[in-house]
Amino acid sequence: MSALAEPEALELLRHGTLDLEGRLVEASNTTLRAFIGLDGVSARCVYKPVRGERPLWDFPDGTLAGREVSAYLLGSATGWACVPPTVLRDGPLGPGACQLWIDEPDEGGLLGFVPANAVPDGWHTILAARDSDGTPYVLAHADDTRLSQLAVFDVVANNADRKGGHVLSTEDGHVYGVDHGVCFHVEDKLRTVLWGWIDEPLPSGAIEVLGKLRAELSGELGAALAEHLTPAEVAQVAARVDRLLTARRFPGPDGDWPAIPWPPI
Repeated sequence: MSALAEPEALELLRHGTLDLEGRLVEASNTTLRAFIGLDGVSARCVYKPVRGERPLWDFPDGTLAGREVSAYLLGSATGWACVPPTVLRDGPLGPGACQLWIDEPDEGGLLGFVPANAVPDGWHTILAARDSDGTPYVLAHADDTRLSQLAVFDVVANNADRKGGHVLSTEDGHVYGVDHGVCFHVEDKLRTVLWGWIDEPLPSGAIEVLGKLRAELSGELGAALAEHLTPAEVAQVAARVDRLLTARRFPGPDGDWPAIPWPPI
C-alpha cells in the first residue's frame, strides 16, 4: 500500500477529489483508475460506480459496491489488513466503491501457473493444465501464512471469485485481496484458487481472530455491515464464523458449486 496510514487513507478516499485516469478494460464491471487528492495529499485509487455494475442472476442489482466496502470492514476487523481501504462515496459517475490502489511488484508472486516439473518446494498444487503445445502446467500457490489468512477471510466472506489476479503482494511483503463484489451471499458460493489447506488446521492466531469477529458481529461490525448487506447476509457471516470455530480446520468444496473461478488467474 502507499505510505498513507489507514485513517489518512480513509479520509482521502471519502473526501478527496477524483480525477479519472482510465478504465481497467479486463474487468467485467466498470472499473476506473483515478487520482485522488485532498489538502496536498494524493494517491491513486480504483473507482467502481454502481451504474457500471453488470446484472447478475444470483446477486441483487446495485449491491456490488456495498459488498466491496463490507469486505474491507471485515478484513479490517480481522487485524490482518487483508483488504485495501475502501469506502462508498459519490464520484464522477455517481455513487460507487472507492479503494486505495495497490502497487504490485513486477516479479515474484505467491501463486500462478508453473511448469508441472518445476513446482516450487512447499507449494500446493490446485489444478492441472496444459498449454497450447501440450506442455503440462499446474496452478499452485505457496504455503504462506499471509495466503492462508486470506483463505480464512474468503471462507467468512463467502468469496465467489478469488482469482489469482485478485491477490496482490507488495514490495514490503504485505498481501492484499481485491475485487470482492461477489461476496456475502447467503448460499455457499466459495470459489477460490486458495484450496491448498483443505482439512488442515487453521493458521496460527486464526481462532482468536474468529472469536473476536464473532463478538464484534453482535456489535459495531455487525451494525456496519448492516449498512450494506441484508440481515440474512450478516447472519450468515456469523454462521460461517461459528462453523470455522467448531471445525478449526479449512473446509473443502461442497460439490454443489464450481470450486475454482474461471479464468483462475
